[in-house]
Amino acid sequence: MSDINIEDLQVQGKLADNERLKRESNFLRGTIAEELNDQITGGFSADNFQLIRFHGMYQQDDRDIRAERAKQKLEPLHTVMLRARLPGGIIQPKQWLGIDQFAEDKTIYGSIRLTTRQTFQFHGVLKRNMKLMHQTLNDMGIDSIATAGDVNRNVLCTSNPIESEVHAEAYQWATKISKHLLPKTNAYAEIWLNGEKAVTTEEPILGSTYLPRKFKTTVAIPPLNDVDVHANDLNFIAIAEGGKLIGFNVLVGGGLAMTHGDTATYPRKATDFGFIPLEATLDVAAAVVTTQRDLGNRVNRKNAKTKYTLERVGADVFKAEVESRASIKFEDSRPYEFTERGDRFGWVEGIDGKHHLTLFIENGRILDFPNKPLKTGMRKIAEIHQGDFRMTANQNLVIAGVPAEQKDVIEQLAREHGLLDDDTSNQRKSSMACVAFPTCPLAMAEAERMLPSFVTDIEGILAKHGAPEESIITRVTGCPNGCGRAMLAEIGLVGKGPGKYNLYLGGTHNGERIPRLHKENISDSEILSIIDELVGRWLQERDGAERFGDFVVRSGIIAPVVDSAKDFHDVGAIPA
Repeated sequence: MSDINIEDLQVQGKLADNERLKRESNFLRGTIAEELNDQITGGFSADNFQLIRFHGMYQQDDRDIRAERAKQKLEPLHTVMLRARLPGGIIQPKQWLGIDQFAEDKTIYGSIRLTTRQTFQFHGVLKRNMKLMHQTLNDMGIDSIATAGDVNRNVLCTSNPIESEVHAEAYQWATKISKHLLPKTNAYAEIWLNGEKAVTTEEPILGSTYLPRKFKTTVAIPPLNDVDVHANDLNFIAIAEGGKLIGFNVLVGGGLAMTHGDTATYPRKATDFGFIPLEATLDVAAAVVTTQRDLGNRVNRKNAKTKYTLERVGADVFKAEVESRASIKFEDSRPYEFTERGDRFGWVEGIDGKHHLTLFIENGRILDFPNKPLKTGMRKIAEIHQGDFRMTANQNLVIAGVPAEQKDVIEQLAREHGLLDDDTSNQRKSSMACVAFPTCPLAMAEAERMLPSFVTDIEGILAKHGAPEESIITRVTGCPNGCGRAMLAEIGLVGKGPGKYNLYLGGTHNGERIPRLHKENISDSEILSIIDELVGRWLQERDGAERFGDFVVRSGIIAPVVDSAKDFHDVGAIPA
């Protein structure tokens, strides 16, 4: 350990109630098993409502019918959303067929949703089917351990199908990190898989009350920042020489969530700690997590994330503690550059000669829509595909490892079922939204359901100004919690109330600058009017191939966010 006094750096005061429920949970067991047998209600009590998150589930209800059910003296239609643990987002065709069947037979909505956490979610699972859901996934080699709650969540990894050898190594490290940081309690197996009861006495990395708040980790392979490293607590930037992975640059303390009206909350870019060799990876991962475990704010959950810990104790102090715990010294960061952020759509050929087809899945929602039977198409592809599928952190899907002789049949199936459409615009491919209504309990405004038509309007604006092939990274999130990563967009909409959003401008194409608030609490029609005017100016006044986010900063329309802890909440243009 370093010579710092941990107690001197901890936040003093009455602990948040989540700390009590974790402490009293008997290492995440609570009384979940007992409540599963209570069929009088479809939901869970207060503590278990929180504890099921550590098992990968959120209790939700359909907000579209909540009022009508209340009139009928019925409780809300409680269901759970499950988020699977799939480090790096890789899934086999046989597994896909299994999740497809469960979604069809045992969920209210019948859909599979690809998420910004590079995995899939089931929405609308009734209490009586929860145990079956976990057992079905377990039979396929999938679980949902620690994909929510105050733990390290699903580890992301760049979906790079071209540099196959580097990606394979990076993916292996993503799976190792995920396993290393998992809770050691046997609660998941006991409750959901009828596993043998085992006494848990310690959690060597996460601690007996786990982390102060959620924790997110990525492995990124430059030049593609498809995992948005600055949205995450811990990031390993792959450094390769001669086509081989030699180590990682480590970035700590990124995060996008905030609270409306609370200037003590803000998005933050991750801080570069330096380079480490491969053999130090797991030790450094554990050291960052345990440092955040011990120094993070357990009094105020709104300031409990790693980003706030770095700001409060100082990045240098946090880094020194990590070095002490991992018994390493960070070297100077190795040079790298992010030049791209989105997914590479269409066919690409890897250096191994295999072919990979990236499909655009609007909002990540895989369902049979009118004239676009996406779910059926994916099932037919899974029945013949010889490689694997890779979910991306942008809600899309890669059909990976396709031999040359199978390309035509895969492409034909994709086109026949609306999974591949040459008319999909660059703007639509550059847009993303969180789920929001009707299932997310935190949603203040629409996101997934409003995005398609909103993008159509932006497409019209670009065409009006003579640039239909251009694109602006546009993201919509229904509340300020950051799931849609709007705080790294060139145009970011954050829900404020029904039909109302805060408009943020000025992020970069490669995801390395946080946007700033331009207008508050306005309608989508008002936002489109602003975008129309600014796009016209951008296309008239741009410097070469200058991106929209860079233009609005250079032209003085919006001031750049330089140090978000100090200047994120300063609203408006650059002072004259």
